[in-house]
Amino acid sequence: MGFLLFVTKVISMRFLKVILGFLCVILLLACEKEDDNIQKPTDDDTENIDWSLAANSSVESLINNYWNSNQKYFNTDNNINFTFQYWPQAHALDVLVDAYIRTDNVVYLNYFDKWFEGVKKKNGNTFYNEYYDDMEWNALALLRTYKVTNDVKYRDAAVQIWNYIVVGWNENAGGGITWKKGMEYSKNACSNGPACILAARLYQEFGDEQYKEWAVNIYNWLKSTLVNTQNGMVYDNINSTTGEINKNWIFTYNQGTYIGSAVELFKIFNEKAYLNDAVLAANYTISSLVENSILKSEGTGDGGLFKGIFVRYFTELIQQPRLDKSDKDKYIVFLKHNAETLWENGTLKPNILFGPNWRVKPSTKNGLTEQLSGAMLIEAAALLQREKIMN
Repeated sequence: MGFLLFVTKVISMRFLKVILGFLCVILLLACEKEDDNIQKPTDDDTENIDWSLAANSSVESLINNYWNSNQKYFNTDNNINFTFQYWPQAHALDVLVDAYIRTDNVVYLNYFDKWFEGVKKKNGNTFYNEYYDDMEWNALALLRTYKVTNDVKYRDAAVQIWNYIVVGWNENAGGGITWKKGMEYSKNACSNGPACILAARLYQEFGDEQYKEWAVNIYNWLKSTLVNTQNGMVYDNINSTTGEINKNWIFTYNQGTYIGSAVELFKIFNEKAYLNDAVLAANYTISSLVENSILKSEGTGDGGLFKGIFVRYFTELIQQPRLDKSDKDKYIVFLKHNAETLWENGTLKPNILFGPNWRVKPSTKNGLTEQLSGAMLIEAAALLQREKIMN
């Protein structure tokens, strides 16, 4: 009897464990089904986003998907299409410089020399280009590279490119640098805003008065010719043969480089008027070139880069100590909202790919320009978070 009672207890205990296990599974499945209807916590809890980690993922994706290790430049898309476009190379280098400054990681530093060799070779063993704005972008990136490396080859290249650029100035339409060699009548914001920034930075770096004079002259021409000083709208170009100003093409990157020009001259002269110009242009951009407070899509190709360029110089404005607090707070909220929207809604993960519409995930086939704009926004958020300007 004792043995039978023992066996009965063992069977009962095992049966009870089976029943309890079965009930646990039922409860777990029920909980999982219920959770499907609950908004799961994500990085959308914005206080928890580590933008530096996001930027690490972003720049890693840029390298893994677009860097051509054989030719030593960035491909125009991530579809193993070994095509080369000169002007986006500058902004890719800028993102690498951003990442190096942020992390002090020599991994990024090691790409600088490769980029210099590959881009120069692919461009005909020179940094000269018939488009003045394209040269300006590369000179700006090379000057930044010089500042973080002290390698004189980057400095010399930037100065050489500047010497190519200044010959593009003529007195048609009262001055200004032409858009393209041989098209002296077309004066564009995109060939004058970056030139002003470059001249101002060359002055600040080397102290040569001629650079300061150029920066002031270019800025004054740009403001008086292609800027609506009532609302901060920057027009795209003027045809000097007809005097007609194109007021239909209003792009974020022209807004950005005008802001950048004003900020650089403010740094030199400490005159609040320059800061006021930048604020006017920034306010116009974030109120008019947006869709529901997100910078609007300007397409792929060249347009894919426009928003990133605006973000870079908009971020420079945010960092200025004399910027009114109300403006600074407004700009921080705007940039943070754009970064959060891109990271949560517009990023294809785990690939970390960005498209032209920061509210919509791109496909797995993606262009370099729109990838760069997204990367520049994430780097800007990381910069402001690191400097405790943005939470």
